[in-house]
Amino acid sequence: MTFHLAVALNDTGWHPAAPPGDTLDPDFWVAQVQEAERGLATLVTLEDGFARRGLDSVLIALRAGPQTSHVGLVPTVVATHTEPFHVSTQIATLDWVTRGRAGERIKVSTDPGEAELFGRRDPAAESREALFEEATDHVEVQRRLWDSWEDDAEIRDASTNRFVDRDKLHYVDFVGSHFAVRGPSITPRPPQGQPIVTALAHVDTAYRLAARCADLVFTTPDGVGRDGPTGDAATTLRGVRSAEAEIGRSEEPTQVLGDLIVFLDDDATAASTRWTRLDGERTLRSDAAVFAGTADELANRLEGWAAAGLAGARLRPAVADHDLPRITRDLAPELARRGLTRTAYEADTLRGLLGLEKPADRYAGASS
Repeated sequence: MTFHLAVALNDTGWHPAAPPGDTLDPDFWVAQVQEAERGLATLVTLEDGFARRGLDSVLIALRAGPQTSHVGLVPTVVATHTEPFHVSTQIATLDWVTRGRAGERIKVSTDPGEAELFGRRDPAAESREALFEEATDHVEVQRRLWDSWEDDAEIRDASTNRFVDRDKLHYVDFVGSHFAVRGPSITPRPPQGQPIVTALAHVDTAYRLAARCADLVFTTPDGVGRDGPTGDAATTLRGVRSAEAEIGRSEEPTQVLGDLIVFLDDDATAASTRWTRLDGERTLRSDAAVFAGTADELANRLEGWAAAGLAGARLRPAVADHDLPRITRDLAPELARRGLTRTAYEADTLRGLLGLEKPADRYAGASS
């Protein structure tokens, strides 16, 4: 089974002292996504949040989609301050634009600064469990809306002036604690049927979110989450599987990828020196562990993750213009040489790259 290499893109890099760049230029982002595709990455994630300044991650993905051909595009969605109906159409549109390479990373926000931008609620006054339940409902509404058009609902019959078969459009009629959405969507069912939903999880609450609604979960082996150390690769994998058993997940198990911030150089001393120099300007604080060394040394570590049962790694380049090319041009070929990762793209959709089938439409055959 392919060990998936994913890349997490965040401004000019994950170190806060990474040299500045023109992050308001869409081509800056397109170039990074194209670089990840050169390294045969399964997907790229695009960080986002309402407290940060910059371009919208979904719109970046829409710009990069037509200029790439295989890599999956996974922007971040903050469930706490967005409406699932709007998000579902955005991600469905991204799936159409990329011909089946869309996903999303669902995120919960407790940042008071983000809440102040909207002025509608104070997430800090709500329990973490309630916020994660809301995110679960957010994804469930999206998934129902993606299914609200059957695959062959569009008929485009000019002779009868009928664009759609109304019997193949369905009300979703979702009523929960946070949303009441009737539907159907305004966008036809995405090419993948269901775009890939991902989540970053450190602790049990987030593991349960991933177990309930995600296809893919990012963990932080050897990192430090909100509640302390997260454990090694095997420990984080057990955390995910335990949450799946707890909620009685009936779908395929989530695929688990480990996160790692990376400084890559020709020798470990150079990588560590660069990290120390940047920390002298502004200290790196991260939930994920930090690796500083050579591509060969990193390949050894990822080989260990694969042996522990992880399905892949999501690497966060510390400095984008230095460490991303090191990932794609040094590490990726070494992983392929060891037989861990692909040597060529074997599918045209993100589901295909992940080995996931297109799911059946839950409403197919039902009356409207």
